[in-house]
Amino acid sequence: ESLRNDGRCWVPKKKEDCGKHPNEVPEEARDYYLERKYPSFGNLAPRDIASRAAKEQCDDGRGVGPGGRGVYLDFSASIKRLGEDTIRERYGNLFEMYEKITDEDGYKRPMRMYPAPHYSMGGLWVDYNLMSNIPGLFVLGEANFSVHGANRLGASALMQGLADGYFVIPYTIGGYLAGVKPGVVTTENPEFKKSVEDVNAENKKLMSGSGKKTVSEFMRELGSLMWENCGMARSKESLEENLKKIPALREEFWKNVKVTGVGNEFNQQLENAGRTADFLEFGELLCRDAHHRNESCGGHFRVEYQTDDGEAERDDANYCYAAAWEFKGVGKEPELHKEPLKFENVHLAVRSYK
Repeated sequence: ESLRNDGRCWVPKKKEDCGKHPNEVPEEARDYYLERKYPSFGNLAPRDIASRAAKEQCDDGRGVGPGGRGVYLDFSASIKRLGEDTIRERYGNLFEMYEKITDEDGYKRPMRMYPAPHYSMGGLWVDYNLMSNIPGLFVLGEANFSVHGANRLGASALMQGLADGYFVIPYTIGGYLAGVKPGVVTTENPEFKKSVEDVNAENKKLMSGSGKKTVSEFMRELGSLMWENCGMARSKESLEENLKKIPALREEFWKNVKVTGVGNEFNQQLENAGRTADFLEFGELLCRDAHHRNESCGGHFRVEYQTDDGEAERDDANYCYAAAWEFKGVGKEPELHKEPLKFENVHLAVRSYK
């Protein structure tokens, strides 16, 4: 993100130029696609727009690098304008990391980049004291849904972590601890004890199987489904495909996963298997949440809901709320609770970066 302050994103205009060294592609044969699509903001367009645009170029067959999964981030114009020393002072550590990974000098040739899964909007439900529905369990920052998952456009993660940590939790958790009965927030808490029992039972089930597929195979398969069907762009059809395939994959996981190692503690394979089981549930919920919103908004882009020039088409009248999904038990559909988003001092408006 920070490198786009001075770097310019481009891909070759012609597919046959994608295999050339970037410095061999003349200026007139380059497509500075963000500057073309968003002349007012150019390379400083928000991350959801920039990421989606990068993927579009690669899907169009004009991606660069191994597998065509990359676009160029070019600093030659900034180096010419400001000098290499200035760019090195601003971003030197990032250039060093890039060179260690790729063995390429970003000062001498454009860097290659491609959007990757980041974090998902939302998190655990909390009240205004940041306490979850489990008494004594407080949830801070991106892990809760209160701000970052409620504003529909994102960009609140850092602010929320700072606000929760500095200004909210010091006042709320202290009052809770002062007013509870002894033992409520200890391991004697019934909810805590039940969680431990559930985890131990799950671990025992994972270790007792005689499956043939590794945890990594299941994780890669789930990752592919989420990236292709519930990523930066998704559709009603792709989400419905995932809502069929993920439950089937989860059922296969519990029947056919192979977990090696001994014991519940310090067993990396068991830890990975437990995390994969969680992601299988979480991935299905993400698809369900995306499927019920018939609009495009921020990082949530439904291809059916876009303007003629490809911009997100919001529906503030029907979807201006945070969706809180309540777990109703294994094998049962979660219940949707809508928490309206109310704006008193700021009015919702459709953004434009043209």
